[in-house]
Amino acid sequence: MQAASSKVAVVAGGGGIGGATARRLAEAGVSVVIGDLSKDNAQAIAAGIRNGGGQARGVACDVREQGSVDALIATAIDSFGGLDYLHVNAADLQIIFQDSNAVDVDLAVFDRTIDVNLRGHLLCTRAAIPRMLERGGGAIVYTTSAAAFIGEAERPCYAMAKAGINALMRHVASRWGGRGIRANCVAPGFVATENNRKTLPAGFLEEAVKRTRSTRVGTPEDIAAMVALLLSEEGYWINGQVISVDGGATTR
Repeated sequence: MQAASSKVAVVAGGGGIGGATARRLAEAGVSVVIGDLSKDNAQAIAAGIRNGGGQARGVACDVREQGSVDALIATAIDSFGGLDYLHVNAADLQIIFQDSNAVDVDLAVFDRTIDVNLRGHLLCTRAAIPRMLERGGGAIVYTTSAAAFIGEAERPCYAMAKAGINALMRHVASRWGGRGIRANCVAPGFVATENNRKTLPAGFLEEAVKRTRSTRVGTPEDIAAMVALLLSEEGYWINGQVISVDGGATTR
């Protein structure tokens, strides 16, 4: 990513990919506000960035709540003077284990999944766009999933939600692209975060590699690199796209 010392970004959802994105942007000179359900996690990421010479703030944020999202965006405005970039990376990766099939799934699982992935992403979008327009444009990247288009035999709520995010992204690109706002999605494959490496069953990573056309599983930094490109001026002519970063697990 090219140097962007005057730019300001919000990362909604600081775990794993979001944290790596915040650090990647800060390395390029972007001022970053990290919002996460865990205030401690958001502040720890921000402190690490500041210790490395960057500018960052970390705040608690529940993307399901409009007031919480509005406060996240307001922190960027109050702390750094505006908003240019938004990465929405929020997800509930625990409820997904209860997402069985369309006949048996508890509707509470559906409601929670839609709440975080669709309501949350919409709230972030509607809070950010007016602020980006004040700066003459900006860029949004949503974290989606191959589950939106590969047709799995399980996890229907998750797949529906991720497909909805892709639709939201295309709407934003179509409605505001002519006013300088770009929107894209990044669809990660299996990403081995620091936390899940500690809890994965024996042999899981080896099996995950076999499902790709690569020599290893993904890292948060792999995804952050694509997010940074899509947000930057170097990615200016990329708009309305879902970009798979999955080691070749899917090919299109």
